Amino acid sequence: MMNLEAMSDHNICGSSLARSKTLSTTIPRSQRRSERGYTLVALLALMSVVALFAMAVAPRVSQQAQREREKEAIFRGEQVANAIGQYYVYRSSTGRPPGDQSLPSSIEDLLNGIPIPGGAKNRQILRASAARDPLTLEGEWRFIGPRTQGLVEFQQSILFYTGSFVPQPRGQLAQLQQFAVPPITSAIKLGERPKSESSSSIDDVSSGPFVGVASRSRKDSVLTYYGIERHDQWIFTPLFRN
Repeated sequence: MMNLEAMSDHNICGSSLARSKTLSTTIPRSQRRSERGYTLVALLALMSVVALFAMAVAPRVSQQAQREREKEAIFRGEQVANAIGQYYVYRSSTGRPPGDQSLPSSIEDLLNGIPIPGGAKNRQILRASAARDPLTLEGEWRFIGPRTQGLVEFQQSILFYTGSFVPQPRGQLAQLQQFAVPPITSAIKLGERPKSESSSSIDDVSSGPFVGVASRSRKDSVLTYYGIERHDQWIFTPLFRN
């Protein structure tokens, strides 16, 4: 009897252990599947939130990047304008007639600098980095020739922006302004902003004398330059400065 009872107890215990082992192997698996499902749903929700955040932030990041490029373009463009002014003053003071013959005809003219009196080397008037337009992949500035419609439109924008006041340069540059810019009173209405769809590129020069540069980009700008909101209408020239 003892053996049978022991065997019976053993069998009973064995069946209990077997059932418990079965339960221990089935219940955690279902729980793990359920947990994996919840984890996947949570991950998808997190990815959706991140995607929405990225979509909201992306335009701001892009706009900020464009703003920095525009700041750099204005900085470089004004350096080119200063170099044009220095080049013209030097050339017109060395016996060359004022006007087109004293203007640069290539960006290399500005990069080469101007001679130092009594020296063997030229004085640098333009850095190599400023010779490139940061608003385009090509990096080539557009040349703005004298007596072009682009200068008239730019002067008109300055008048509108300043309230009918145009900065007047001094010395040889004042003479150059009178020579290079068509009279605004006979060309357009005073105090009227040029149409936004117009572009100064119709009078660009690919070679020959130029009095300013502008970007080849036709995009609308984040910043404004004399109230102008398009890249290709920003003209950097020494003609409208005190």
